[in-house]
Amino acid sequence: MSARINMATADAAAYKAMMGLEGYLQTISLNHIQKELIKIRASQINGCAFCLDMHTKDAMKYGETPQRIYLLNAWREAVELYTEEEQVLLAMTEEITLISQKGLTEETYYKAKQLFDESQISQIIMAIVTINAWNRIAISTHLPIAK
Repeated sequence: MSARINMATADAAAYKAMMGLEGYLQTISLNHIQKELIKIRASQINGCAFCLDMHTKDAMKYGETPQRIYLLNAWREAVELYTEEEQVLLAMTEEITLISQKGLTEETYYKAKQLFDESQISQIIMAIVTINAWNRIAISTHLPIAK
């Protein structure tokens, strides 16, 4: 793929706004692994190689196992590997990432309310929204994978 614009230099204000979201995500109650699972799953759905490369490496640094990363795309068939909270995070990630299909369903939202308070649900939604924005930036600008 040919190189495209660098958002950080082409529109520094927009990039700074995105980095503001990243800064916010550093303050939320989700742990590192939960955040990385959200980032990896959304990036799988969106086909973002740059983000998949980055976040699988980050997850491993935080102690995530290769097996759980390899099976993340099929987590519903490997539920024994993921906690109940992680399963809800992954369902929310899929439904919000694929928002035009059916949105965040009542079933998934109800499960989230059983495990998380309103503030945490808001944080989860923002984590999902943010990685989806990054995926779109990386794919649109042909962000190169680190070698």
